[in-house]
Amino acid sequence: MKTDNTYVFLVDDDTDFRDSMQWLLSSAGYSVICAGSASEFLERYQGEQGCLLLDVRMPGTNGLALQQILQERDIQLPVILISGHGDIPMAVNAIKAGALDFIEKPFDDRRVLNLVSKALQEAEQRFKAHGETQALKQRYHNLSQREREVMALVIEGQANREIAEALGISPKTVEVHRARVMSKMQASSLPVLVNMGNRLTQSGITLP
Repeated sequence: MKTDNTYVFLVDDDTDFRDSMQWLLSSAGYSVICAGSASEFLERYQGEQGCLLLDVRMPGTNGLALQQILQERDIQLPVILISGHGDIPMAVNAIKAGALDFIEKPFDDRRVLNLVSKALQEAEQRFKAHGETQALKQRYHNLSQREREVMALVIEGQANREIAEALGISPKTVEVHRARVMSKMQASSLPVLVNMGNRLTQSGITLP
């Protein structure tokens, strides 16, 4: 079952199929938002938590192309591909590109509902992790340039005296900056700060 403000997005150009799937998902207690094309979905989507049931083969922007757009825009929706028999190779490529799973038409209703339940559990984890990463980035951006430099050297394992020599400042000044870094980053220990640095790097931020 869904939680509040959680949605199942369905993108498929087949109107009858959309209506059938909307009825199935709604009867299972899910809030469903349908779109007949990738462009319609992108215009509608406002960052809600949920998962995406996505037809592989559609006119215009197909499912694989939309999946790539989601990745480029850092949209955290787990994707379940809907494929016809001839679309299996495309669906396999989509899995390799990060889709959660795929279902082949015609399919068993129970399998669809099981996959949606699994995808929404994944969505909860992804959205939580994404929110934590965004908060971490914000804390990092609140550091001064000097504090970022000190943080980078601390993470490398350099002692205060080594950092002072590298930056041309006194060890006492390094201590002050280091304390501010720990406070602003909300790091309770050096290992926690190192982990934060790793997460920032993984998210695309280059430390000084």
